[in-house]
Amino acid sequence: MALSISGGGVSGSGSPASGTSAWGRRGAAPAGVAPSSSWRSRAIRCIGWDPEGVLGPPRGGHIARLELKRRLEKDAGAREAFDRQLREEKERRRALRQSRVVPETVAGLVEYFLDTEARELEFEISRLRPRLNKELFDHLQLELAQLRFAVSRTKEMEDRLIELEAMQKVLLEGTEAYDKMQDDLVLAKERLTKILQSKDKKATLLEMVERNELSRSVLALLDENIASAIKNDQKEAAAFMENIRTTMLKYMTV
Repeated sequence: MALSISGGGVSGSGSPASGTSAWGRRGAAPAGVAPSSSWRSRAIRCIGWDPEGVLGPPRGGHIARLELKRRLEKDAGAREAFDRQLREEKERRRALRQSRVVPETVAGLVEYFLDTEARELEFEISRLRPRLNKELFDHLQLELAQLRFAVSRTKEMEDRLIELEAMQKVLLEGTEAYDKMQDDLVLAKERLTKILQSKDKKATLLEMVERNELSRSVLALLDENIASAIKNDQKEAAAFMENIRTTMLKYMTV
């Protein structure tokens, strides 16, 4: 702490916890200076005056602490802005999804996908998977053939050919990936149920390892169940599944 004595021009810092003055003794005058009434009458002014050492010894690094505080406040503001941006984007996409009307015809569905944002394609493929059938792909293939073998093609026809070819590729790959994911999910549910209901879980896991039945899909599904249990304050169920997860990781390569 900073200490100053008026009238004498003496200043110092770092008062010990015992409460002694900057001179070494409580109430003593400096060496070689005789006590006088003027010495005793001088007022001691100290910011945070703590003669009994109640507040403990002085600490340095005040500027560093202020800088850290400002940085944390700045980072907190940046995080809040980023989180707000994410929320706004999520709300925008939700509103966009609700506002779009899915056409009933195959030709209309083609145009619907052509107007879909790239980041929304995965969602639309999963939502409209039943409509992505042979009829739609036959329609696409027919229009592509007409554009490819047209006697004279305009710039607009060239552009549409490129768009349809790209969309056809995305839809084929997307439906294939979605179907595989659904198959994996069904299989993962069956395998996780088998583990959870087993009386001898260690033996069951070893058996599944031998059959190569433990996979990332099973682990991901287990993690979802753990998160759900924690969210619903099901502590015992969460702890039970956490133990299973720990055991699973011993027997599988993630």
